[in-house]
Amino acid sequence: MRVDILVSNPWHFLRAALEDVGVQLSHVYRVTKYDPADRDDHGHYTGAEDITSDHGEVEAAYLQAVQAFAVDTSVDRLSVREPEVSSYVHFGLEPPLEGFGLGTLLPGGLAGFHDGAEVPLDTGLELVRLMLRDSGAWCRLEAEGAFAVHVGWDQYVYIGSSRPCHGALSRTRELGLFPERLRASPYDFEPDEDGVRRPGDDEFWVGLHKAVVGGRAGILEEIYVQNASRWHRLTSDTIDTVRAALAPRARLAVWPELSSDTSAVLDALPTEGLVEGVWQDTDGQIHSAIADEDEFPELAARITGAHAAALLSMYPDERVPLLSAVMPDRDGVVRARWQAEPSLSDTAQRLRHSNE
Repeated sequence: MRVDILVSNPWHFLRAALEDVGVQLSHVYRVTKYDPADRDDHGHYTGAEDITSDHGEVEAAYLQAVQAFAVDTSVDRLSVREPEVSSYVHFGLEPPLEGFGLGTLLPGGLAGFHDGAEVPLDTGLELVRLMLRDSGAWCRLEAEGAFAVHVGWDQYVYIGSSRPCHGALSRTRELGLFPERLRASPYDFEPDEDGVRRPGDDEFWVGLHKAVVGGRAGILEEIYVQNASRWHRLTSDTIDTVRAALAPRARLAVWPELSSDTSAVLDALPTEGLVEGVWQDTDGQIHSAIADEDEFPELAARITGAHAAALLSMYPDERVPLLSAVMPDRDGVVRARWQAEPSLSDTAQRLRHSNE
């Protein structure tokens, strides 16, 4: 299978790389309800505080502390960065809410939960509340170069500021919480070393159009938040419509066309492992589901009545798209910090360079 090799504008990469470096916040604190005096010699907490939210006074104290730091930093708006939702396995201590509790917080609910979305501080505090409750949605909340709040496991909150925030520190202690100085938040963003920085720019879409017309590509996976995808079946007539409807900063992965021979697709089901089934119903809607061997019968039942389908491995070394990219902002600059998956086009490019 031939795959067009895409070469992107290096100036976009340079600008994006410079923006990704950011400014290391000079004042970072771990804010918790856990008294440092109740830790053993290994730093493990031995006190009586529960690791879940009380949905009450302690939770409110966390939110007031975050607000105090934001006010001391003169921040009244926050950006959602690298949002994610719970996947087919939910590790939270509480069951996820319908729509992950985002329906009344953001315009468009989950559709508004995208990288770079700006929210007022009050909304940011409600997102912190959802994360404290392990409700299934998580993100970094940041004001570039000035402020950040990251919610970790077990009611650990990490707050960073470009200012000392003496008033916020005093207020946090008054609220019965314990701020501890750190060098950096353990939840600071770290790029995927195996990822690829490639913008979904005009050049990418021209190459995608050629791949679709040539019969080498047929479906587009739009990863609009971590652990959630929308699927689009591509034709030369629908590519522009699909492009216009993509979520801001979405990651894109291009796959071969779905097969109308659903029997052959089902025959390819492994005896065990983890796969993602993608199928198009007779009404034209595309669905996907991740299943292991215990769930293969249910997945097979869905695919049996489908118009077309495909199976994709969930193992990284086997799950390699034809093409991949990250959607740039309207000015053409990629400001998303996450990266695209390595694709077959990258493999082809490496082989070409190795033979030169």
